Order: sequence, then structure tokens, then C-alpha cells
Amino acid sequence: MERQGLLKDALVKFTAGVILIGLLLFLPAWDIRWHNGWMFMVLLFVPMCIAGVVMYLKAPDLLRSRLRNRESEGEQKQVIRGSGLMFLAAFITAGLNHRFGWIRFPKGVVTAGCVIFLLSYLMFAEVLRENAYLSRIIEVQEGQKVVDTGLYGVVRHPMYSATVFLFLSMALILDSPVSFLIMIIYIPLIGKRAKNEEKVLEEGLEGYREYEKKVRYRIIPFIW
Repeated sequence: MERQGLLKDALVKFTAGVILIGLLLFLPAWDIRWHNGWMFMVLLFVPMCIAGVVMYLKAPDLLRSRLRNRESEGEQKQVIRGSGLMFLAAFITAGLNHRFGWIRFPKGVVTAGCVIFLLSYLMFAEVLRENAYLSRIIEVQEGQKVVDTGLYGVVRHPMYSATVFLFLSMALILDSPVSFLIMIIYIPLIGKRAKNEEKVLEEGLEGYREYEKKVRYRIIPFIW
């Protein structure tokens, strides 16, 4: 019964995501044949579906933790609200940009965006493989240990590294420079989240302070 409940929860959230993003893109675009919109939907949701099936079969606890999204930290609630507004504005703007033909990227940028997006997805999958405690909310789980190998030996928050490139490439795929500018808001938002997460981990996860001394960079090696 527990597995059935997990499957139902995952299917409901996945379906809701497909419908919501589809509406945010295609209603403003007013063009159901919008090629970039469909390309983005396929690139986003097909790998997401595959990853969900793999987690359901191989790591149901990880899938369960990834489906949780109710933060208890006040700062994190602000970050989530800010991110939600950012996505809302970026997707609607991309649709309007297609509809009215405001401004496009130079030739080849969309293809580059697709490549960056898929590579970022692969990086995200590797982070999920390396860290079984990777929840969508900031918390210290029972039995959790510091992960300091693989990508975690390069930066302290490789999941955030993946999402930075993932989200910025979304605007490239949708061929919307204005949406790209909106998505840049994610950088200070994820920086704020990372700092708050580290505070929680420093206080509740044994060995995390030593890990911070060992791995200096949060998100981008030699830069940030």
C-alpha cells in the first residue's frame, strides 16, 4: 500500500507539472504547434519520467524525499516563492516572445541550449546516485552522513550547480533572451539557499564543518 501511495503521488505531481508548464507556455504563445515549446516539454519531462521510474524501482525512499516540498525554514520559503515567480514570469514571457516575435537568439544558440540542458540533467542524475539523502527540503535526516566523494569532492552543492545550468538553458531552448534575463534571478536565490542550507548542516550534521574546509567552493569550482 505504501508503494502504491508513492506511485500515485508521483503520477499526480508529474501530470500536474506537465499540464501547468504546458499552459504557461502555449497559452501565451497561442500556438499549439510551437516547435521550441514542444522541444522543451520533451527534453524536460521524458528524462524526468525515466528518472522517476528508476527511483521508484531502485530507490523509493529517495523518490519519496524528492517529492516532499514543504520547507520549515522561513528563508527557504522565501526562496521557493521567489523561484516560483521567476519560472512563472520566464515561461509566460517565452510564450509571448514567440507570439509577438520580440527578440530571438542567434542561430545555433537553441541547439547549444539543448546540449547544456541534457548534460545538466545527466549531472543531476549523478548527484542523485551519489547522495541518497538528497531531499528537496533542507533537513538533516536520520542516519545521514557527509558525502565528500565524486562531484561532492569538487563543490559542496553539485545539485545546485546542475540546476543553475539547467534553468538558464531553458530560456535558450525556448529562444527567449528576455526569459534568460529573468532566469538569472535564480543565481542569487540559489546562493541564499546554499548559505542557509550550510547553516542547518553545520548545526545538525556531524563532520560538515570539516567538509567545508576540505571543499572550498559551493557551486562553481574556482569561482563560487
